[in-house]
Order: sequence, then structure tokens, then C-alpha cells
Amino acid sequence: MDNDGQNDGLEVLSGIVESVTYRNADNGYTVLQIDSGGILVCAVGKMPEITAGEELVLRGVWTEHETFGRQFSASSCESRLPESGAQLLRYLSAGAVKGIGRQLAVRIVRRFGDDSVNVLQNEPERLAEIKGISLAKAQTISEEFNRRFALREALAGLSRYGIQPVESLKIFKLFGPACAGIVEHNPYILSEAGFDFFRCDKIASSLGVEKESVNRVRAGILYFLGHNTGNGHTCLPEEKVVPGCAGLLGCSEETVTDGINGLVDFKMLYRVTLGDGRPFLFLPKLYAAEREASDKLRVMLRFPPSKIPTVADDICAAEEEGGFFFDELQKRAITLAVEGGMLILTGGPGTGKTTAVRGMISLFEKYDLKISLAAPTGRAAKRLSEVTGRDAMTIHRLLEVEWSDDEETGTFARDASNPLECDVLIADEVSMIDSVLFASMLDALRLGSRLILVGDSDQLPAVGAGNVLADLIGSGLIPVVRLDTIFRQAGTSLIITGAHKIVEGEVPDTSARDGDFFFLERQTSESAAATVRDLVCTRLPTAYGYDAMTDIQVLTPSHMGECGTKNLNAVLQASLNPPSQVKAAYRSGSRLFRVGDKVMQVRNNYNIEWGSPKESGTGVYNGDIGILRSISLAEGVMTIDFDGRLAKYPFNSLGELELAYAVTVHKSQGSEFPAVVIPIIDVPPKLVYRNLLYTAVTRAKRLLILVGSKKIFADMVENDRRVRRYTALRYFLTADDVARL
Repeated sequence: MDNDGQNDGLEVLSGIVESVTYRNADNGYTVLQIDSGGILVCAVGKMPEITAGEELVLRGVWTEHETFGRQFSASSCESRLPESGAQLLRYLSAGAVKGIGRQLAVRIVRRFGDDSVNVLQNEPERLAEIKGISLAKAQTISEEFNRRFALREALAGLSRYGIQPVESLKIFKLFGPACAGIVEHNPYILSEAGFDFFRCDKIASSLGVEKESVNRVRAGILYFLGHNTGNGHTCLPEEKVVPGCAGLLGCSEETVTDGINGLVDFKMLYRVTLGDGRPFLFLPKLYAAEREASDKLRVMLRFPPSKIPTVADDICAAEEEGGFFFDELQKRAITLAVEGGMLILTGGPGTGKTTAVRGMISLFEKYDLKISLAAPTGRAAKRLSEVTGRDAMTIHRLLEVEWSDDEETGTFARDASNPLECDVLIADEVSMIDSVLFASMLDALRLGSRLILVGDSDQLPAVGAGNVLADLIGSGLIPVVRLDTIFRQAGTSLIITGAHKIVEGEVPDTSARDGDFFFLERQTSESAAATVRDLVCTRLPTAYGYDAMTDIQVLTPSHMGECGTKNLNAVLQASLNPPSQVKAAYRSGSRLFRVGDKVMQVRNNYNIEWGSPKESGTGVYNGDIGILRSISLAEGVMTIDFDGRLAKYPFNSLGELELAYAVTVHKSQGSEFPAVVIPIIDVPPKLVYRNLLYTAVTRAKRLLILVGSKKIFADMVENDRRVRRYTALRYFLTADDVARL
């Protein structure tokens, strides 16, 4: 054990692996015992596929674990081939090579001695000299042995570029034993393994790749378009892409144009001239999503389901049976849904969307139609189930999502070849559905099925790329019923009446002392943050009996500033879940997670397994909120409780979690909370607009408190600017020459 002379402050530990005591297969986190010069040492770190008997060279630091004592925390790991027959025997006996157990390992080493490694690598046919090993088995054993040490060489080769072992394992699976050479030839190919452009660019720079190299320019263009999907765009005008990429890459616009043309030729980009005569550029997945969705909708409109007669009489019967009356717009919505088979139902809170949907369900059930109810998020699906009294599920679950080893992607078992069995699909919170998910949902619908899309067109659009609800309404092809009457019971809520005033551009009256909508004016961000903390931790639990963790949600326009999510989460965590000797904690980057914390999943992950007393499954989705129940430092996992579904998170998945005492308005879409607190002060100018405020206000069910500047509140109400999204669904639906695009 010594320092190797490099000035990075890391020590070197070398020796033979005696045993592997723990391995997390998901992230490669390993705990092993290593014999270093006759001293048995515990080493931990990300060391995938390490086996007893291997000779390792580790770089890292010594740490003191509160339970397990002194151990070596490795930041890099290099494995060497066994050099002697004794080393090889220990390695093979541990089951490192598929097809070789303890007895066979003894026979191999006894037969070939110190030449055993050479035989396994280069002369596999000689293994057939041993009784019980056929030529075919000998070849298989040799291939597995070489694969494992090709992986070791790849890990060592890729580590030169700062690539971690778990990342190298993924690269090896994608590109094979020659992966280090492939990366050296074209570092930008690492984007296929999830590396962002700037990390690839750093590696390329270290290898002397020219700024205007074809690989770099094409990778930069794809990154530019991919990055803008995060802003909701499914496509971008080419006239914006060219100068944008030239600035990003530091090269000429002519070079970028050549790069675009090459990508279009290889169908890695699609160029389409849309309605205003300008060429737009699409990534293939988004082009396919919007084209396929428009094609399916056009076919569904041409071949509607069988018309059901006597709807008016049935509506009257449903009213008598339910003891309530539908207004004219609700009756129209029910009639169009039943007779026409396709409908968009929109409207603000309290306008009776749920009542109309219940009326539709009543008639569909009377006609013995099989109904499926779905929503984009788990919380939205749960709420849909509660208000209709029928089972509802996430769209992902409805489509029977299946996941692969690549956790970035999921596939759906339900599609055109294996369609949904329902006669009617009612999808809620459609404003939240992005283009790719919408296309998958349509693909799984049988021709002749009814499709009812329910949503609030005044809310923010989906977090993902697309503007589905607005594009569908704007196309004019699908019948739309917009409910606008606030019913009597809802009319007593200042939250609901205030939300409607905001949509109309009027500042709501928040002066009432006995209502459900209040404004606490504060002059500074610091005083507003202090008020938010006081409301959540003390005043609302005391006055209303609300649980600070489960009933109250803080929503903010932004991540940054005193009243942004980052600071408020730190403040609220310190107050609601302070440090304790009995609560385990784990730091991931700048975030500290502690048992008892309120957390949110911030992107779809189809891999994560969960279980509950009633069922088990896979998948946790963007916007799901849970409580951190346990942390196992030894195993490198956390257990999160998502409304009774216990999910285990390996530490390498913690980039998908954020503290959720305070969340952004965008992340709250599809959710409702008993009490909502919204700080509105020092809001970034680009976020001072009406439908962001409206979306925030409509998340509150029983109590809403705004804290901050009344001027900014009024500015948000006044500003009806909507952030522009470049999408093509509306055009594909309405273009006369769509078939020739």
C-alpha cells in the first residue's frame, strides 16, 4: 500500500481479492476483502464483475465507516490477469467463468499448471484433453474467459478518459471488446451510452479532435436539437438551428449546414417544410411520434365507431338515477362522446368536467362497453379513480410498459399488434401528455374504439416535448366542448373563482379573512422564505391540523433564489426533518438525503421495482412523491414509500430524486394537495406569466396561501404570453398534402 507518486492525493492499494461480500448488480457497488501483502483489507467502490482470485490495483482514500470501521474507498479499479496457476485456481474456483466450477478448475490447473492462462486465452482446443470437456464447451469457456478480461482491458482503457467502471460496463455491452478503440476513434459515439455532448467534447479535445470534424459537428447538432426537446419543442426551424449550432461549436454556419445535410441523408434528422414555408428539423423519434399520431387520428375520424341511438333519453334516465342535472354543455359533451366516439372535454376547475365524465361512464356501461380510465401520472390516476369510483391507472401501466437493461428507454406491450381490449378510453390531464406518449397511446387503440380526452387547456403544457392538447384543439378536426359555468358548490371556493379570474386576466380579491385563498405580502425574499417556513412548520398544522409532510405542498416558479426550490428544501428539511443519530443520511452531490425526507421522482424510470401488501410491479414516474423510509449504506440502496408502494433505489439512481418539501410548478402538474403555499417574489422575468400562475393556483384543494409581492402577482395575471413551442402535430393533422410529406 503506497502512493504511486501522482499528485492527486489518492493512495494505491494492490492485492488479491480474497472474497466479495456484497455487490449491487444495478450500480456495480461492491464490498470486498483484498489480501494486500498478507494484510486483509476491506475495500468498497464501484467495481463491477470483480471476482475472488483477481489481482487488483485500486486508487482511492482511507475512510472510517461508523459501523464497519476502517476501509479503502476506491475511485478507480484496474484488474490484472492471474499470473500463476495458484492465482488462476482461486479465480476460477470462485465461479468467475461460466461453465467452470471448483472441481473443473482443479483439473485444468493440475493439467496445465502456470500455462493454464495461455491455454484458456489462446489454445482452447487443449481443454478438450480433460475428460468431460468437449470441443464446443472448451470454446465456450475460452470465449467467456476472454470476454471477462477484454472487459478488464476496456475498463482500464476507458478509465484514461475519466469514465467510471459502471459506465464502462455499459459501453462494453454496447460496442464490445473493441470499445476503447471505438471511443478513441470517435468519442462522440459515447452519446449512445448516455454521455452529454460536453463530456464527449472534453474527451475529444484531449485526443486532439478538430473543432470542425464531421463527428463533432453532427454530434453538436443532435445535442442542440435534443437539448431543445427539454424546452418542449418537437422540431426547430432550420434558420434557428444553424446559427445556434455555429455558436455552440465555434465553427462556420456553412459547416453546420453540411452537417445537417449529412444527418438528413442518413435519416438521423428529418427536414420538413411546414405551413409557413420554412424547413423544420426533427429528431427521428419525435418526427415519428407526431406523424404517427396524426395518421392514426385521421383514420379514426374517417372510420368512427358505431353510432348509439336514443342518447337523449338515456341522459335523462342517468339524471333521475343520480339525482342531479347536467347543464346543456355537459349534455352536449356526453352526446358527442357516445354518438361520435371522439371528444375533447376542457374547462377550468369547478365547471363540471368530472360530472360530465361520470355521465359518459354511466351511458357506456349501460351499453356494455368496456371502459379504460388513464392519466399521465400516478397521482392523477389515483384522483381520477377517486372521483369516478372506477379503477384508473397510469398510461404507462395501461400500455403495459416493459423495460430492458437500458433504463433510459421502455417499450409497451400494447401496440397496434397487441391493442387494448377496451371499447372506450378516457384519458385525463391530457395537457400533461407529451407527443411520444400520446402516439404510443393511440397506437394501442383498436379502430372503432371511442377516445375521450379530458384536460384544462389553460394549464401549462407537458414537461416533455409536444403541445398535444393545444394542437388537437387548434386543428379543428376533433369536437371540443369547453365547460365554462362554475357550479354553485364550487362557486363558494375563492380558489376556484380566483383561478377563473386569473384566466380572464383579473387579479383575484384575496382580502377575505374567512376564505380559502389568502395573500401574505412580504417585501423581501428573505422574509417571504421565513414566512413559508413558519406556515408549513407551525401555523398551518396548528390552525388547520394539516400534516406538514403529507397535506401541505410548497410550489415555486423557480429552482433558484431564496424562495426557489433549492433553498426552501434545505430550510424545510432542517426544520421538519433535522439531523438525528437514529436517522441515516447520505449525500449525493450537493443534496443530502435523510430518512424521513419527502422526495420526488423527476423522470420516468421503468426499471425500479416496487412492492406493496397487495401487488408488486416496476416503474416510478416523473412527479411521483414519496417518503424516504430507510438508507442502507452497506448495500448502497434507499427505500422510498410512494403511497404504500415501497421502491428500492440504488445510490446511482439518486440523480432521479429531489427533495420535495418545495417543488416547481411544472413538477406539480397533475397533482392536487389539500394545502398549497406559493412564494411569489423575485420571480425570473421569463416565468412571470399567467398560465404558470393558474397552474399553481389550481393545485390547491382546500387552502391556498400566496406569499410575496402583489405587484409580481398582478404582473403574472396580466401577462398572457405563453412560452412558444415548435410542434407539428397540428400541421400534420390539417395539411392537405400530408400523405406526401
